[in-house]
Amino acid sequence: MSIIQNSEPIQVKPFLIIGITIRTTNQGGKSSQDIGMLWQRFHKDQLIHKIPNKRSNTVYSIYTEYESDYQGEYTSIIGCQVSSLEEVPAGMVAKTFTGGPYRKITARGKLPDAIANCWQTIWKEDKQLDRAYTADFEVYDERAANFEQGEVDIYLAV
Repeated sequence: MSIIQNSEPIQVKPFLIIGITIRTTNQGGKSSQDIGMLWQRFHKDQLIHKIPNKRSNTVYSIYTEYESDYQGEYTSIIGCQVSSLEEVPAGMVAKTFTGGPYRKITARGKLPDAIANCWQTIWKEDKQLDRAYTADFEVYDERAANFEQGEVDIYLAV
């Protein structure tokens, strides 16, 4: 079944993020390595506990500042939504996202494989999705805690 058929249109409100970042590309599997290392750092250094003014413990993995489309370079940010950008810890970044129209897709199954498979399908259906390439993101809430049968929502800017 098509990703488009499994997605739902949704309006995302503007939000603020504090987290860590890396510039990467999907070419040659570089993003898997780079983003994997970013996640390792986020967990190893327990950065979730160092982000001030968190709205919750939900973690966001954001893809933004696209050079072109999914084949070009982009910035990946792992962090949490916050109520203020006034206090940004050393080594972290603060970003404002404007929100807007999105398509929400839920990846279900063994994590992170289910997410990777979902992105592969998204890339195959890229033209039909009419993506805006402003800021796409994954939401890791309590449903992502079970790695064997987890759920992660993926939001694509359109």
